[in-house]
Amino acid sequence: MTSRTLHWKLVVDAGDPHAQAAFWAAALGYEIEDNSALIERLLGFGAATEDQTVESGGRRAWRDLIAVRHPDDPFDGDTGTGLGRRLLFQRVPEPKTVKNRLHIDVHAPSGERAAEEARLIALGASVLRRVTEPAGGWVLMADPEGNEFCLH
Repeated sequence: MTSRTLHWKLVVDAGDPHAQAAFWAAALGYEIEDNSALIERLLGFGAATEDQTVESGGRRAWRDLIAVRHPDDPFDGDTGTGLGRRLLFQRVPEPKTVKNRLHIDVHAPSGERAAEEARLIALGASVLRRVTEPAGGWVLMADPEGNEFCLH
């Protein structure tokens, strides 16, 4: 059997994918993907409809999907789709109700956790609790829709 590396993205369910993408792009220093050229082509071919799109950030975007990508990673210039580290936010009808089974850990530069916590709170995050264990400590936080993440 040959070994291979798979391309992947983390998909996050959201009530408002565009607000979540804006939060996480600002939190991580990522870029919101620009899929407007692809959308315009698909609208022109009749393969997509106007009601599947919204105006977001001054450009046309998918109503129910939007991704953020690492600014140093490659992306497809024809579609705007990232080819590296990315988070995709997809609209779902139900709100979050239980603890995440998968979460994001973000790491502040050494000695800057308090400043990073304040920055994330200003972006819309909240502190759920502070954890101190023999191996270290972190802050359990929630994004604007209540998805847990840890600040180390």
